[in-house]
Amino acid sequence: MIDSEGFRANVGIILTNNDGQVFWARRMGMDAWQFPQGGIKKNESPKTAMYRELKEEIGLKREHVEILNSTKDWLRYSLPKQYIRKNREPLCIGQKQKWYLLKLIVDDKYLDLSCTSDPEFDLWKWVDFWQPIDEIISFKREVYKQALKQLEPFIV
Repeated sequence: MIDSEGFRANVGIILTNNDGQVFWARRMGMDAWQFPQGGIKKNESPKTAMYRELKEEIGLKREHVEILNSTKDWLRYSLPKQYIRKNREPLCIGQKQKWYLLKLIVDDKYLDLSCTSDPEFDLWKWVDFWQPIDEIISFKREVYKQALKQLEPFIV
């Protein structure tokens, strides 16, 4: 769903373990790492989209995680001009994201990057909470900072 300003509604997932580390995944066939994220479909709530993306991207079910908190407002980033697909309607100029902080409450053997026929990621690892800020693509960096800053107090 793209709003009237050109921002695609999206959810982001910050998954933590018992050590306060976060799940960090490499995009399939690329040297680009990120948190799981995905678009919200028409008539789908952000929470429902989050559970769908959790299953599609990393194989986890709702009973595998506990929701610790979410960002209060939509966090937005604009796409660099070279990533805007000008031949598509409606035009998408960026994303507005609702971020969820989840805690993995089962063994990480339940993580499955190949649970769909078109996997998003090919590798994952646990990293220190703030490490993704140094590694995420530059145009997403500010949104990652905002999400981590808002959600850090809820790490158990």
